[in-house]
Amino acid sequence: MANRHLSRSIVLQTLFEGDLGALDRSAFNEVLNRNVNEFAPNKADFPFMERLLDGILGKQSELDLVISKAAPEWPLERISPVDRNILRLGLYELLFSERSEVPAKVAINEAIELAKQFGGENSSRFVNGVLGAVYKEIGEPGKEEISKRKKKEVPFDQMPIERLAGAVVYAEEDGVMYLALVHDIFGHWTLSKSKVQPEETVEEGATRALKEEMGLPVTIEAELGHNEYVASQPEKGKVRKQVHYFLAHAPYQDVTLAKKGGLDDAKWFKVADILELNFYEDILPIVTKAVTMLVGKKSK
Repeated sequence: MANRHLSRSIVLQTLFEGDLGALDRSAFNEVLNRNVNEFAPNKADFPFMERLLDGILGKQSELDLVISKAAPEWPLERISPVDRNILRLGLYELLFSERSEVPAKVAINEAIELAKQFGGENSSRFVNGVLGAVYKEIGEPGKEEISKRKKKEVPFDQMPIERLAGAVVYAEEDGVMYLALVHDIFGHWTLSKSKVQPEETVEEGATRALKEEMGLPVTIEAELGHNEYVASQPEKGKVRKQVHYFLAHAPYQDVTLAKKGGLDDAKWFKVADILELNFYEDILPIVTKAVTMLVGKKSK
């Protein structure tokens, strides 16, 4: 069964790209097709994504008016592009979707999850506040409904495992230390990573990822740590994703970003400037540890 959360994520990504690029209506469909090919190539839920995107674009002026009334202290242009488009998506499903397909609470909860996944530190609270206010205004539909169906949960230890690997890449040039980072379309600087193939070690997977995604030949020097989270995939259901991160050295050469969905930039930063960047919460400790190790290494 197709994963609606993934489908909403792809629609959100499309809305975000279109918002930043001030695209016309026809161009949105091209962006959607590209994002679907990248993140959901089986296209199992494409009709849902197409209906959702077309519906939001068709009602955008009305949705923006509702946002302005529900959050009067936040002019639309002051709301971050990610939060603005999460609100458009959530409000469309809350106000215009068929209740049998998307209950009101599902619309709100899905928008909050998107805010946690792609927004900033306060995004989920902000989205919850705006949608909650609109929900109360329309009479709290479905408040008394009790679901009669319970999802069959797969035990954590029985979920399939997917290994990923990436690295904090550093280089030295004229006595200055630099880190190479990639930038995603949701406004975060992050680490290049890739799925580890069955025949690879995590170190080999990280080395290949950096070569493919940034064009950098790297040498793995140390393990920085790993994290694990549960993700839902259309074909597999819930999957345990285990991500290993390393410290890796590379020559200070031009970074060449691979043409793939989700990333829009890659470049070197001086170590002194790194902690001022916008990182995901789970990436910041990895980068901080790498910087600490590099500072200690340089002082020896």
